[in-house]
Amino acid sequence: MKHQILSVAVILSTLVVSCKKDKMDTIPPVSPTQAILTFENVVKPMKYVESGIFKGEGSVQMDNKEIKNLILPSNDPKTNSASFTFHAGKGQRLMFTMMFGASKDWFFAAKQPGIELYDEKGNPKTGVITSDVSLWDNGSKENTNGTKEDKVITSIKDKTMPQNLMKLILSYNEQSSAFTLKIINTSKGKKDTEGNSLETPFAPGVWVVANTLGGKLLDEKPFFEAGQKSTKELTILSETGNPEPLYQKVKAQTGIITGLSPAVVVVYTGNKNPLFTMGQKATEGLKKLSQMGDVKTFQMELKKLKEVKEVYIAGNAPIAPNTKVMTTIKKATGDKVAYALMFGYSNDWFYANSTNILTTDRGNLTDKTALYDSGTGVDQFPGAGNKQALFGGIPQKEDKVIEKVGNVFPLPKTNEVIKVTLQ
Repeated sequence: MKHQILSVAVILSTLVVSCKKDKMDTIPPVSPTQAILTFENVVKPMKYVESGIFKGEGSVQMDNKEIKNLILPSNDPKTNSASFTFHAGKGQRLMFTMMFGASKDWFFAAKQPGIELYDEKGNPKTGVITSDVSLWDNGSKENTNGTKEDKVITSIKDKTMPQNLMKLILSYNEQSSAFTLKIINTSKGKKDTEGNSLETPFAPGVWVVANTLGGKLLDEKPFFEAGQKSTKELTILSETGNPEPLYQKVKAQTGIITGLSPAVVVVYTGNKNPLFTMGQKATEGLKKLSQMGDVKTFQMELKKLKEVKEVYIAGNAPIAPNTKVMTTIKKATGDKVAYALMFGYSNDWFYANSTNILTTDRGNLTDKTALYDSGTGVDQFPGAGNKQALFGGIPQKEDKVIEKVGNVFPLPKTNEVIKVTLQ
């Protein structure tokens, strides 16, 4: 059965209000024996999960100046190709662009809304994918003498098709959900429909993989829109081959984002957090919470524990950016509160309190919150791993102890993702 984060069954399960230990209550406190615990997703929605520059190792002399980092029309495998690696899950797409070197303002670009990386069954696409690329005229320079123009971006497929000038080969690593694209320059000796030479070096280029939110790409046209005027960054790339301005533009909108699952909250006695212990294995309930956002099994486990007085669920659906959920808890002198909720764009991560918190405490608890790895699933790039529940996947099994998430991935800080308050 395909697992999805907060499937219909899971969402329905969080709506069930049982007596005594299982409570969902968003009513403001009506007595001194109550407090409100709030979880807010404060992540800034970034358009791209990854981006970068790719370049070749070839060089040419022009006007007594050496131009480097080119993909040359040669028979030398070292200089006629370039490769780059990126991560993506089902539904995400690769988009890239680079200058047609022997032109005034032409550029290659992946078809919009990008190169499809998986088929409908979720199987990765590999092999030759050259047909997914188009050749465009930026409209900023006249094609023969280079005088300035002010036209819209147009296709120049009447001259040639990109597959006559290059070969694109896509490979895939299943464990990491990483693709590698190899671009080979095959333009040597090629001519257009009028007999003019199309032999050309390829300049360095820019690539992006868009973030997804609610099953939709956050940007389907990162570089240009056909029939519209070009941007200054793309104009620089298409006229000079310099990718840096365009890269800096997309880099500013690149970052990991996430949704959050409903939060499991307990009120308990004693000094041991009943949700988990660092350095020990996760329970089945915590595993399901951290992998799928499924709270039901965890609820059942926790209400069997003697030290647990109350179990609450805050929220009944994924917590999207700029939204929040809350629950009203019972408080008493000496009682403690603990919470856990899934980092939705992961394989098995969860946020939880890192220190003991009294039910009588007040204020912002975010600095007492940390991101943990349940040790039950092999990690992939957050928001770009095909085995993540976000993409309908099932994490590859792992058998490790619970530990804090390290710095393998470029993650936002905890306070840039979640805000936890007790009032």
